[in-house]
Amino acid sequence: MSRPHRRRGRRPLVALLALTVAATGCAAPRSGKPSAAGCGPVTATVDDADVDPVLPAPTPALPATVRSGDGTTVTVDDVSRILPVNLHGSIGEIVFGLGLGGNVIGRDTSTTFPAAAHLPVVTPGGHDLSAEAVLDLDPSVVLVDDSVGPPEVLRQLRAAGIPVVQVRAEPTLDGVPAHIRAVAAALGVPEAGERLVTRVQNETAAARRTAPAGRAPRIAFLYLRGTAGVYLIGGRGAGSDAMIEAIGGVDAGSAAGLSKFRPLTSEGLINAAPDVILVMSAGLASVGGVDGLVKLPGVAQTPAGANRRVVDMADGTLLSFGVRSGRVVQALARAVYSCENPS
Repeated sequence: MSRPHRRRGRRPLVALLALTVAATGCAAPRSGKPSAAGCGPVTATVDDADVDPVLPAPTPALPATVRSGDGTTVTVDDVSRILPVNLHGSIGEIVFGLGLGGNVIGRDTSTTFPAAAHLPVVTPGGHDLSAEAVLDLDPSVVLVDDSVGPPEVLRQLRAAGIPVVQVRAEPTLDGVPAHIRAVAAALGVPEAGERLVTRVQNETAAARRTAPAGRAPRIAFLYLRGTAGVYLIGGRGAGSDAMIEAIGGVDAGSAAGLSKFRPLTSEGLINAAPDVILVMSAGLASVGGVDGLVKLPGVAQTPAGANRRVVDMADGTLLSFGVRSGRVVQALARAVYSCENPS
C-alpha cells in the first residue's frame, strides 16, 4: 500500500541562493582554520532532501512493452513491487517522483533520500547486484541501467521470470528528461513522466540562473576513497563537469584536458589550479577531513588548498542526476558562491 506523500512548500530558488550560509560555516568553517579571505570549507546542503511525487498520482496503463537498453523487448504487467537500481540512485528518485514510491521494495546504496532510506539494499558492493537479495524481495519488475551488473545476475533474474528493463542514462543534466521518460514508459505512466520532466526542467533552468555574473571559478572534482587508496580527478564526461558548468564554473579537470576520471597526481592538480575543490562528503571524511585533504600531494599548492576552499556534498546527492537536479544545482551554487554572497 502506498504511503501518503505530503507536498512541501518551497521558497523561490533565487531567494534561496541569497540566504545566509552561516550554518555551513563560511565565517567559521566546519573544520580546520579559516582562510585569509575569511571563508573555508562549506557543505552544500539541499534544503528539501526528499522527493516530491507528481500529483495527482498516476494509474499505470499495463501491460507496458518497451525496448530495453540491452536490445531485448520486455513486457511489464505488474508494478506492485518495483526494484529500481543503479550506481547513482537516479532511477529510485524517478520512480518516487512518478508517484510510485509506495511500490518500491528495495534500493541501491546511493538511494538515500528520506522516503527511501528504510528500504533494504541490494547492491552491497556499490554497483554489483546480489541475486539472492533481489530474489528474496520477489520484485514484479527490476529497473537498471548499464552502471550495475554483473550481466549474469541480470540473466539469472530474467530466467526466474522477472522482467528486467535496462534504461539508457548519461550522467548529465541534459540527459535527465530522457531517463525519466524511459522509466515512465516501462512503468506504464508516460503522462506522469511528461509532467515530471516539465517540473525538473523548470527547476533546473531556474537554478542555473542563480549563478552570479563575474569571473567563473575553476572547480576540481576529486573522487576520494582514502580507506582504499583511491584518489581520482574528474574531467570531461565524468558527470561532475556537468554540475560545475551548471553553476557557471569552469571544470578544472576538463580545462586541463582530462576526460572521465583520472588518477590524481600532484603535477596534474597543480596545473589544473582550482579555486575550489569539490568532493563527496564520505570521500572527504575518508581522508581525514580538510586537514587530511590538504596533505595529499599537490593540494596545498593550489589556490583552493591554500585557501582551504573545499565544498563537500552528500554522496547520494551530488551526482544523482535525478528529479532533485534543480535543487542540487541550487545548493551547490549557494555553497560555491557563499564567500561572494555572504548575506
